[in-house]
Amino acid sequence: MAALLTIKNFCDEFSISRSTAYRLRDSGDVPHVKIGRAVRIRREDAMAWYQSLACDAAND
Repeated sequence: MAALLTIKNFCDEFSISRSTAYRLRDSGDVPHVKIGRAVRIRREDAMAWYQSLACDAAND
């Protein structure tokens, strides 16, 4: 598995729309790195975001 995900990979892996991925990126909920003009998301950051969803749901 790649250490960095493209926005498309992130969307495919977590079944979210492209606009949601960009909204998460822009809000800082999912940290990202820019390599030139390309946006990449570390797999560890994506998994931490995903796991935080389960924690938030459990606390409701």
